[in-house]
Amino acid sequence: MLLSLRIKNFALIDQLELEFGSGLNVLTGETGAGKSIILDAIDVALGGKVTSRYIRVGAERALVEATFRVEPLLAAWLSEQEIELFDDASVVCCRDLGLVQGSLRSRSRVNGVIVNRQLMDKLRERLVEITAQGQTVQLTASARQRELLDLYGGSPVLQQRSTVATAYATCQEALQALEQRRQSEQQRLQRFDLLQYQAKELGAATLSDPDEFEQLEQERQRLSHVVDLQQLSYQLYQQLYQNDTGEAAAADLLGQAEATLTDIVSYDAQLQPVLDIVSTAVSQVVEAGRQINAYGEGLEADPQRLTEVEERIRTLKQICRKYGPTLAEAIAHYLNIQAELAELVGGGQSLEELEKNYQGCQEILVSACAQLTELRSHTATNLESLLVGELKPLAMEKVQFKVAIASTNPTANGADIVAFYFSPNPGEPLQPLAATASGGEMSRFLLALKACFSQVDATGTLIFDEIDAGVSGRVAQALAEKLHQLSRGHQVLCVTHQPLVAAMADYHFRVDKLVIEQPEGKHSESNHENSYPEVRTVVRVSVLDNPLTRREELAQLAAGESAQEAMAFAESLQTQAANRRQQ
Repeated sequence: MLLSLRIKNFALIDQLELEFGSGLNVLTGETGAGKSIILDAIDVALGGKVTSRYIRVGAERALVEATFRVEPLLAAWLSEQEIELFDDASVVCCRDLGLVQGSLRSRSRVNGVIVNRQLMDKLRERLVEITAQGQTVQLTASARQRELLDLYGGSPVLQQRSTVATAYATCQEALQALEQRRQSEQQRLQRFDLLQYQAKELGAATLSDPDEFEQLEQERQRLSHVVDLQQLSYQLYQQLYQNDTGEAAAADLLGQAEATLTDIVSYDAQLQPVLDIVSTAVSQVVEAGRQINAYGEGLEADPQRLTEVEERIRTLKQICRKYGPTLAEAIAHYLNIQAELAELVGGGQSLEELEKNYQGCQEILVSACAQLTELRSHTATNLESLLVGELKPLAMEKVQFKVAIASTNPTANGADIVAFYFSPNPGEPLQPLAATASGGEMSRFLLALKACFSQVDATGTLIFDEIDAGVSGRVAQALAEKLHQLSRGHQVLCVTHQPLVAAMADYHFRVDKLVIEQPEGKHSESNHENSYPEVRTVVRVSVLDNPLTRREELAQLAAGESAQEAMAFAESLQTQAANRRQQ
């Protein structure tokens, strides 16, 4: 329920604070007095669209703040969004508007927490619902009528519609996969031929070791310099172990050093570690000499192997130029080719499998749509009966209403075209709602529709913007009673020009547009574009909580003046309304 509304520098409103009550709240006043500005402010506070004209001329910022009392279910939802309640039962929706270098900026807060547009929209759905005669264009659209039917059907219909949406999405994915496969078959074959050629070339190269190129280079160097290696290894052998020239080899010299150290150690044992080092060196040099000798004796010229190595190196270089630049990258490319070929040949689904999958998805979608149609048909019967029952007290005793459901191709919303058919007059055939309902009849239809939805809708506050426009007399009285009936289960806020409606209100507010003088120093005699004028227009709201002032307002609505006859009529309206409220 909307508890209060605080507005600052919004349109023609400089400063305004209102407190609303439960039941039926009405706003009255002359045309253009600013009643719609108040409804615009509520809309903006709950995340509605904004423009720079909402900021009062001469101001740089505007503020709208709406305070609501919430029910336990909504309180639990807010807790899930990590928003704490004030006093455990209230929520404050605040919207700041500002001009920054000519650009409009806005920020929404809920109980001081900055929230995004998506969360604000969800909260708005749970707090208020605004209805105006201007909604008739939307109401006559088939998609909107289908949406209303589904909302009235409640959880069973909405859950089944969600099932249909999921099945439709799955079906579309299957169709897309099938179409892509059909369209890409030629590209697939071309790609297959290219990969098959590359795989054949890489497979023939028998690639396995990413270090093979370096190993082959080393082998080529060895085979190309066999004679040099033999000579050098023999020379080294002589230097290390046995010298044919008669000169002492390294092993001989180390042996002599070892003998000398052995004599020294016999006199001074502290040089034993040095003797151990030299002895080890003798053994290592001897072993190195033997190994280098074996290496040199094992070297043999092999021209055929050298040719093979050089040919292999040329092959690997060519492979690296095409698929490398390194041998490791060429091997990785070969593995990728093999995987893609496997997918093109047998890893992916065939056309037949994709067609079969799509057909299966279609069958599931059609079945889900059929169940949704059945639920909608049952819901339509209930809505027809209830809506006619709500319309009859609104001076439409002979009204007929029908929800027609026609078949169409399956979509995310089902396979139904929903149309509301309406006949307000006896003897007239049922026709589409847009072709039959006048302005007054559409007003009553909208109100009756809201009455039907009030039984399944948990929205706390219902707002009606001149829903009674174009009606008078008995119809206006019927609308007034229906609004009062709605206000017993919801808070109702209504902008009206009808004295019959205003008389039924639990709380009455009069909206006036006044011209006031600016405070001294606020205006300027200069013609500068930013100077303030000497007078400004403001909107003021009065709470008519006194029977006499309320009677005067009813008289103004009825006759345009406070003449004695108008006052008498207003008094009778008050008495009649009091009696009807008691009933």
